[in-house]
Amino acid sequence: MNKIILWSITAALAGFLFGFDTVVISGADKKLQLLWDSSDAFHGWVVVSGALWGTVLGAIFAGIPTDKLGRKNTLIWIGIFYSVSAIGSAFSNDPITFAIFRFIGGIGVGVSTIAAPAYISEISPANKRGKLVGFYQFSLVFGILIAFMSNYLLSGIGENDWRWMVGVEAIPAIIYTLFVLTVPKSPRWLITQNRVDEAKAILKLIDPEQDVDKAIDTIQEDSKNTVSGESIFMKKYRFPLLLAFLIAFFNQVSGINAFLYYAPRIFEEAGLGESTALLSSVGIGITNMLFTLLGINLIDRLGRKQLMYIGSIGYIISLSLVACAFFLQWEGMAVPIFLFIFIAAHAIGQGTVIWVFISEIFPNHLRGSGQAFGCSVHWILAAAIPAAVPFLFSSIGAGTVFAFFAIMMVLQLIWVHFMMPETKGVSLEDLSKKLIRK
Repeated sequence: MNKIILWSITAALAGFLFGFDTVVISGADKKLQLLWDSSDAFHGWVVVSGALWGTVLGAIFAGIPTDKLGRKNTLIWIGIFYSVSAIGSAFSNDPITFAIFRFIGGIGVGVSTIAAPAYISEISPANKRGKLVGFYQFSLVFGILIAFMSNYLLSGIGENDWRWMVGVEAIPAIIYTLFVLTVPKSPRWLITQNRVDEAKAILKLIDPEQDVDKAIDTIQEDSKNTVSGESIFMKKYRFPLLLAFLIAFFNQVSGINAFLYYAPRIFEEAGLGESTALLSSVGIGITNMLFTLLGINLIDRLGRKQLMYIGSIGYIISLSLVACAFFLQWEGMAVPIFLFIFIAAHAIGQGTVIWVFISEIFPNHLRGSGQAFGCSVHWILAAAIPAAVPFLFSSIGAGTVFAFFAIMMVLQLIWVHFMMPETKGVSLEDLSKKLIRK
């Protein structure tokens, strides 16, 4: 089990780079807009969201390398993309070049949301799968926290402090790339490639006491009824496809990425000074990490559905309060406190559940392409919503934006109650049988 934990943590470090890369732009956000004299529209859609458009592309096509090259080889390429992106962004001298290198890093983010959870879910025992895949989310929020702290510490060290903010990511990116070279290939992926002997050797490493031949038979049984050239868009896979779409859709219409990208700006809109806003962002990162830890420890006890209930109710309460704060012009620390509650609700619910859930609901031979679909929905919205935030804040106001997010979370609560299945403690092969509607 210790080996599985080590390999899971290593793969999950892709999540650390995901979190760091996603949030690091928040510290350089306003500095870059002033430096390059960009309009709100250009700044939002090109400079800030450059990485997110790369993430969309990476998520859409990640199923191809994840299924063809394998989970491990794809994880190695992710580290290379992050390294190139960090170094290139730091040395950029114009917004287009900056956006291109951020786009490259975004590809790494998009692919990591598929390859890392898929890899971890496929090497994990069913009763520990939620917690082990949850390492990815914990690494993600730890990366967010470190990015917020890094931005705070590097802010003001000089007129080019933004270069250090975005460039420092190269250090963990290179370390991750070296670490991931040491993990074995996924045995379930090897079986889909008919490399059974290699899969047996790795299954013995994972659990020397298990009946390896029986484990192989169980995994192969899952693929007996599959037909060459199958697609996730076939009628029998419609239900898991719908589940992936909806959990990804609701994740983003909570406003989580819009908030993470513009946390300092939102705090300044609420009347806090620049330094206090950056420091409050660090508090958001700490809250996110602590409640993610709580969610990871509960996901295999309470189950995915119960955590989504808790998160949905927390979303509705906190987003409604944030909207009221802006409508009624409550000043001081009201908005940061409500947003801390929002982050806690996200961390214990959607934040902990989404990558676990999407990695569980598709059969082994379509896991990469199924995750690619769910993650593509997630990242298309994650690109579009934050890109529209500066315009929406200036046109319809922050209160209206947060009120919309609150209404969407009421719909999420309804979906969780009536449609979302519980996947806790069920093997990946048994889940396939349960969710496929022939």
